[in-house]
Amino acid sequence: MADSLPSINFGFDDLRDRMARFTERFDTFIAKGRKQVLEERNRFRINVAELQEDQRLKSREIENLAQKSSNYAQTIDKEAAETAEMHAAITSITQQRDARAQHRDRIRSEIAAIRKQIAQRQSTQQQYAKAIDEQARLNTPELDFWQTYLCMRIEGTGTVDRLRFVFTHVDEKDWEREVSFDLDTEKKDYRVASVKPKLDAEQIQHCVERLNDNRELGPFLKNMRELLTAALK
Repeated sequence: MADSLPSINFGFDDLRDRMARFTERFDTFIAKGRKQVLEERNRFRINVAELQEDQRLKSREIENLAQKSSNYAQTIDKEAAETAEMHAAITSITQQRDARAQHRDRIRSEIAAIRKQIAQRQSTQQQYAKAIDEQARLNTPELDFWQTYLCMRIEGTGTVDRLRFVFTHVDEKDWEREVSFDLDTEKKDYRVASVKPKLDAEQIQHCVERLNDNRELGPFLKNMRELLTAALK
């Protein structure tokens, strides 16, 4: 009778291949995204530093000009009581003061323009970071598979190189209850930054070490889900 039972192919080889491809694509995406973000952030910091230095120099020049203008004003007040010979000197000083005031106004306009550029670049950087987070959530068709298979979704945390994995259907009494952990991918060796509910640190470390050794994200996610599920019992 045992010979008549049909053989069943659970597709573990295909699942293992899909898991390996997904992990490879995920690592490539993370490395590429991290490189792009770091390059943009470094360029942005250099530009901001240059603009801030330029603003500092111009601010100092404005202060010097303001002090000179004040000194000239005091000289004009004193020369108002002098003889007629000093009228020509007073006129000359007044003209110099007006010229410096115009120069000061031009500097203020340049500073305002620089501040506007800084604000625009900050806005561009924030939009780029947001796009990276959105792309991470909608990465590949394999992501949809894992989301369905493990009742999981991936969220941004607001921190560069950190993703949050949220699981449901882990509590038999409340299928909508959520558990989660944050994975820090900033360095070559990943680490779990936080977990909810709290898990044993050694169990987490064991899972992370296996992930860093074999770079297989699928089994890692499955093991973390099992730990989170067990923690609720």
